[in-house]
Amino acid sequence: MTNAKDIVIVDYGMGNLRSVVNAFEHLGCRTVIARRGEELDQGDAIVLPGVGAFGEAMRVLHERDLIGPLNRAVIERGRPILGICLGMQVMAESSDELGEHRGLAWLSGRVRRMSGGRVHRLPHVGWNALMVTREAPLFTGLDGERVFYFNHSYSLDCDAGHVLATTEYGETVVAAVRAGNIFGLQFHPERSQQGGLALLGNFLDYAGHC
Repeated sequence: MTNAKDIVIVDYGMGNLRSVVNAFEHLGCRTVIARRGEELDQGDAIVLPGVGAFGEAMRVLHERDLIGPLNRAVIERGRPILGICLGMQVMAESSDELGEHRGLAWLSGRVRRMSGGRVHRLPHVGWNALMVTREAPLFTGLDGERVFYFNHSYSLDCDAGHVLATTEYGETVVAAVRAGNIFGLQFHPERSQQGGLALLGNFLDYAGHC
């Protein structure tokens, strides 16, 4: 590995890249923006951000020939990866957002539209508390700061063994997952102030010790 503070952020044209870069740079990281598969090897860990639609995200990942390199880095070589919002959702097997779409299939599960209703309008936007179901390196030292910023209309239904935390929004929503070196967050740590920065710092610590 090069340096525990070298983080590769995948740029596939889906959303909030700059705010994610700013958050990691605030923590003292050197960030590498990866637009091609060969650039994924330039750091110790990978971040897959995302805002937008599942099908479009998968289409762009295919078009930019990033899926094979991501599979090699994450599945074959065990590189730590953090998926944020849509970046977590595309790790699932499939989604019914605007049609039927296949995902990366790193997690056993499916993304579906939330139920919503008159009280719980969609999209789910705002601050919600986590109910941690399984402790993980991401939550170290965050006992009093487990409130994070969400912005989504679809959520992941997955194998219970993957789930680290849930939140409530008219239904139980999977908020954080883990499958070995693969971590995913439905919320946006880069927009969650000090608690979000602390969580990203914990991911850096985890990556540095792998």
